[in-house]
Amino acid sequence: MTDLDVRARLPGSAALRRAAPALLGYAAVRALGLVALALWSAARDKSAYTLLTARWDALWYTRVAELGYGYEVRLPNGDVHSNLAFFPLLPWLERLLHATTPLSYAGAGFTVSVLASLAAAWGIFAVADHVYGRRAGVCAVLVWAVLPVGIVQSMAYSESLFTALAAWSLYAVLTGRWVTAGVLASLSGLTRPVGLAVVAAVWAAGSTSLLRDRRAPGTRPFVRTRGTALEPGAHSPGHASRPSAETASGRGANDHVPRVEPRALGMLLAPLGTAGYVLWVGHRTGRGPLGYLDVQAGWRNGFDGGYAFARFVADKFTAFPSALAGAGLIVGVALLLWLYVVCVRQRQPLPLLVYGGAVLALALCASSYFGSKPRLLLPAFPLLLPLALALARLRTTRSALVTGCLAVASAVYGAWWLNGAGPP
Repeated sequence: MTDLDVRARLPGSAALRRAAPALLGYAAVRALGLVALALWSAARDKSAYTLLTARWDALWYTRVAELGYGYEVRLPNGDVHSNLAFFPLLPWLERLLHATTPLSYAGAGFTVSVLASLAAAWGIFAVADHVYGRRAGVCAVLVWAVLPVGIVQSMAYSESLFTALAAWSLYAVLTGRWVTAGVLASLSGLTRPVGLAVVAAVWAAGSTSLLRDRRAPGTRPFVRTRGTALEPGAHSPGHASRPSAETASGRGANDHVPRVEPRALGMLLAPLGTAGYVLWVGHRTGRGPLGYLDVQAGWRNGFDGGYAFARFVADKFTAFPSALAGAGLIVGVALLLWLYVVCVRQRQPLPLLVYGGAVLALALCASSYFGSKPRLLLPAFPLLLPLALALARLRTTRSALVTGCLAVASAVYGAWWLNGAGPP
């Protein structure tokens, strides 16, 4: 039995032990960030807990949890900010925790975020471990933890919850658990609009698998070569491959009759969350299937292919001090695009490429508030896998030193950021 076989058959407790270094490292980074925030906030006579639970979107989520939908704010310029713009899964969980524990709605939101961030870290580890091995999995989690805006992972926002659902849905796809993938994708669609990226990944993987089976019955999709990225139909000489979608659904190795039901069911389930909420909003507003777009327009959110963002960057070059910020934004976007190109060159599995590309496109091409783009990119963890691989190649002491320095920088930046403008 190979290491691949063992990882494919790990029971829950063994899987947790395998992920323990990644989870402990993640918890340490996040604890450092929270301590830095507490100290910085105390020095400015502010409450770190309030910054995490009762500002910006967190207030909108708790208001939905407490009072339901229907609240809106009309601005002097005519814009209407409606709480229908906020997807319901996080408020539902906040309401459930508030009803079953002594926690306030804000406290429930913070608790959900903390637990979801750990689940997200575990999901990221599971994906990276499956594709590249345990060391890369640990590094992937740490790189995600030390992102400059990593403090958002501990806020009563929906980013951590969404990332957890997305990561585990992608892992389910990679391991042939199609129905689980579809259910998790549907739940991600009840969490954030970018749940469409998870749906796209499930559909791309399922469609490719079905087409491959139709052309060559018995072909196993997304089999990983040892130590490299996944490659459709590839296998490492002398090593058993991962369980395919067919074996995961009960199909025998010698049975060449295509079994499409689990994949088809997973693909059918995947978009139900997003579609259900969008259609409900359209019905509630009386504006039909596109009613949700009208709600987002009230927040000046939309998809314009990046035109508004390009104008925002260009405007930075009208004066010298702001020109430096404009140059920094261009470098940042170029880095993101370069990382995606590296992901393609390293032959990441198709679901990861589709998901990461979709999150990147939706974040950069949306006309939403530009200060929110860094946190909108938080769920795009596949883009971090090349960095995780580079970190994994270093000696352990050097890798720990690099991670430690980045963790301190992230903690300081997060404390400064959240005490200032912070995430919208």
